Parts: sequence; C-alpha cells; structure tokens
Amino acid sequence: MRIGELAERAGTTTRTLRYYESRGLLTARRTDRGHRTYDEDDLRLLGQIRTLQDFGFELEETRPFLECLRAGHPAGDACPASIAVYRRKLAELDGLIEELRTVRAQVGAQLLRAEAELPHGPEPRCELAAETEERRT
Repeated sequence: MRIGELAERAGTTTRTLRYYESRGLLTARRTDRGHRTYDEDDLRLLGQIRTLQDFGFELEETRPFLECLRAGHPAGDACPASIAVYRRKLAELDGLIEELRTVRAQVGAQLLRAEAELPHGPEPRCELAAETEERRT
C-alpha cells in the first residue's frame, strides 16, 4: 500500500509516517518510481507505536517493541528489551505517583489550615470581589 493509504488506515498523517521513517522506526520499500510502499506488518508496527504512546511512552521507547515484532514475535513485548522498557516505565510512573501523593498531602494540609481559620474572625474580602461590587454601584 502507498503512504496515504497506510496513514489513513493507521489514523495518522503522511507527515508522521515520514517522521517515523526518518527516526528509523518505520522502513518504506520503494517502487521503481520511488514511491513509498508498505504492508500489513507496517500497519501492525504503527498500531504498536500508537498503543505505547497512548500509555505515555516516548517515541524512542517504542523501538524495542518494534524490533521484537520485526524479529517475528507475536507481540512486541515478548522480548527482554521490551520487558526492560516496561520496568523502567513502571518505575517512572511510581515516582510520579509518589510526587502526586506528596503534593496532594500538601494541598490537603493547606485546605485544613484555611478551613480552620475561616470561622474565626471576619470573612476576608477578596479584592476581585470588591472591585466587582464597586462597579455594580
């Protein structure tokens, strides 16, 4: 199939396919006239790229999965290099989750402090609310 058909079937653009080719992730064969041609295996590679990117993988992180598929494995994650990428990504996600837990705890503490101070004394006046009230009168 030609580049336009592959792009349409993969739900992407020809520009993206050319970019993947320039990065060595996709390899086009050429006709006698120099047109790029692809096959169903290329469509499968693009599906693997898209799935991994949907999970938050960087484009370069997809390379071991693609190489695994090209080697004839039924799935892109059937090779040790792919498993290693999964492990690195899980460690990265665990770190991000921990950061989010820390931020959540800090925001929760700020909320508790703010709520504890609210019932004591007059309600603070928001400058924006004051300006809005002045415009109305």
